[in-house]
Amino acid sequence: MNIASNIETVQEKIRCAAEKAGRNPDEITLIAVTKTVDSEAARQVMQAGVLDLGENRVQSFLDKYEALGDEPRWHIIGHLQTNKVKYIIGKVQLIHSVDSLHLAEEINKKALALGLSQDILFQFNISGETSKSGAAEEEAERIFEALSKLQGISVRGLMTMAPLLADDSETKQVFAGLRKLSEKISNWQYPNISMDYLSMGMSGDFEAAISEGANLVRIGSALFK
Repeated sequence: MNIASNIETVQEKIRCAAEKAGRNPDEITLIAVTKTVDSEAARQVMQAGVLDLGENRVQSFLDKYEALGDEPRWHIIGHLQTNKVKYIIGKVQLIHSVDSLHLAEEINKKALALGLSQDILFQFNISGETSKSGAAEEEAERIFEALSKLQGISVRGLMTMAPLLADDSETKQVFAGLRKLSEKISNWQYPNISMDYLSMGMSGDFEAAISEGANLVRIGSALFK
């Protein structure tokens, strides 16, 4: 496993996908998903210049946080249970996978108790796939009106995942759907809501995501093979 070489390969693919879409590659952040590797492999990622690390599970994050501290920019990208929120507030840069108003309210409560504001992304299930987390698109206005009133969080954008077995056309349709929803929410001009980030695209589909506007791509297996 040559992590540094794999990172170079992925970064080159990001650059090519961005240029093909008429975008600046520097606007796209590679988040190395370290959920399947240990702290030493995560450290090698950092040594190769990638400081944004993504974790799916809170316990795995806490283990690596103990080893690596706050030098990385930590991202929680997996399903988050409300009873685990207290362990990550103040330690993570961005929570991508806020998939319900109930979870957002819990993050808000815990952040306010610490005198903090936590940056989050709200997750939508654009594909409608039953196995995927995330709110339905038609719930967006109700949810975002409520989110705009929470002072302990700052909504910085949206996140989604394409269906696992989708073809290229369906994958791009899902990513385009999130981009259009982001534009719609931005036009509502709610306070405390900004659409700075679109977190979409993983090892198998990040180039399609970039073509549809992703600026956070979550890459795991392509780095650790």
